[in-house]
Amino acid sequence: MRSLLIGLAAFLTLVDLFATQAILPALAEAYGVRPAAMGLAVNASTLGMAIAALGVAFFSRHIDRRLGIVLSLGLLALPTALLASAPDLATFAALRIAQGLCMATAFALTLSYLAEHCSASESAGAFAAYIAGNVVSNLVGRLIAGTLVDHLGIAANFLAFSALNLAGAALVWFWLGRAAPAPMPLATHSTLALWAMHFRNPALCASFAVGFLILFAFIGTFSYVNFVLVRDPLALSRTALGLVYLVFLPSVFSTPLAGQAVTRFGTRASFWGALAVAGAGLPLLVLPSVPAVLVGLTLVGAGTFFAQATTTAFVGRAATTDRGSASGIYLASYFSGGLAGTALLGAVFERFGWAACVAGIGFALALAALLALRMTVPAQMAPAAA
Repeated sequence: MRSLLIGLAAFLTLVDLFATQAILPALAEAYGVRPAAMGLAVNASTLGMAIAALGVAFFSRHIDRRLGIVLSLGLLALPTALLASAPDLATFAALRIAQGLCMATAFALTLSYLAEHCSASESAGAFAAYIAGNVVSNLVGRLIAGTLVDHLGIAANFLAFSALNLAGAALVWFWLGRAAPAPMPLATHSTLALWAMHFRNPALCASFAVGFLILFAFIGTFSYVNFVLVRDPLALSRTALGLVYLVFLPSVFSTPLAGQAVTRFGTRASFWGALAVAGAGLPLLVLPSVPAVLVGLTLVGAGTFFAQATTTAFVGRAATTDRGSASGIYLASYFSGGLAGTALLGAVFERFGWAACVAGIGFALALAALLALRMTVPAQMAPAAA
């Protein structure tokens, strides 16, 4: 039951983030804009998430976890509901940034809460449950969005997601209601001094860059493939487009195994294996066949989620002090990669086509694999980290 609640909290926190990607073609048609412009507006949420992640990292010591999570999810319902009547693309993008601010605050505070309230033996299962909830939000959120827009329209879709945000706030309020707050450690260094220590750590810097590239590749794939799927020769309906995201189902089961893989094979081997799986799916994405594209998406999703889980866990082991701020910087890098992937790969998609976009995704994954050479920590600190 505890794992179920953790996973449900993750689902309700992040369900808005990628669900809107499933309705990109419908939104582009509704606002009368090109795919890259709509993709940038939809994924503007990652800018808000990057800013919020840095904010939480900076002020983490002074924020009550339970109250912060509840307020973030409660406030998230407001921009989500306003998206139902956003009059233009600029307003839509601004509301998506506001969503990102709320989502990332709740996300980062929940990770801090789990780290502070779980024992060493409990933490692996807790984080696995939270990551699994994240994967489920990618799958179910897209299915919900595709179905609602197809049958009830864009406005009804955003109002339904606003209700889910309020449900998340209620869940956290009652679930964490009796949890005693963890004592905040005394600060021996300023926040900026701690950040400087993180950036002098080669392994951490590598993990920040790797996080950037993971979401760069993921968003580039799952944003613009929507336009490929609805065009000839694939020509899927909006409902069928939502069902495409059943490709995330294997990731629900494979992602929680990342911890076991790292323990057995080490961080770099596990990470390279995940990227190899994702890379194997890329050639399939350019074939004029729905089954081939679905297999390709399944491999890319499974590989990038597994790589994300591996890297997220590595950050906590590589940080020599103040793991909370290290995680915040990592999340900021991760979400910044999503915004960069939207902008750069969107421009490539419009100018050179889908095959060139896929090549750009492959380049990002290859660069991440190269940077992983630096993802090592001293054996005495983390025996399974290298």
